[in-house]
Amino acid sequence: MNDFLEFSYPISFLVGIIFIVISLITRILPPKKINALYGYRTLASMKNQETWDFAQRYSSNKMIHAGLFLIVVSFLKIVIEEKHEILLNLLFLFLATLYLLFTTERAIKNKFN
Repeated sequence: MNDFLEFSYPISFLVGIIFIVISLITRILPPKKINALYGYRTLASMKNQETWDFAQRYSSNKMIHAGLFLIVVSFLKIVIEEKHEILLNLLFLFLATLYLLFTTERAIKNKFN
């Protein structure tokens, strides 16, 4: 069978879908109170209830961006060699996570400091 037509979903595609689903869940059912189990949890976001509420809304938007990025870059599989696929998927996942963390932390700092 033609390799181009055999599209197996790379890790970045699946993680992108997971990011978007989790983001939609946290938008629909945001954590109401600061907790150690559910939501965007960092020292800055857990500082008080106001920063917590802001961080939950802001991070869910950024998580959608990161998920869409991962889905788009997953289609690079068509043009990259298979031996580099895992490394690139991990790199893109790392970059998406850094984007989510740095943009949310910067927004918290800018809004509350």
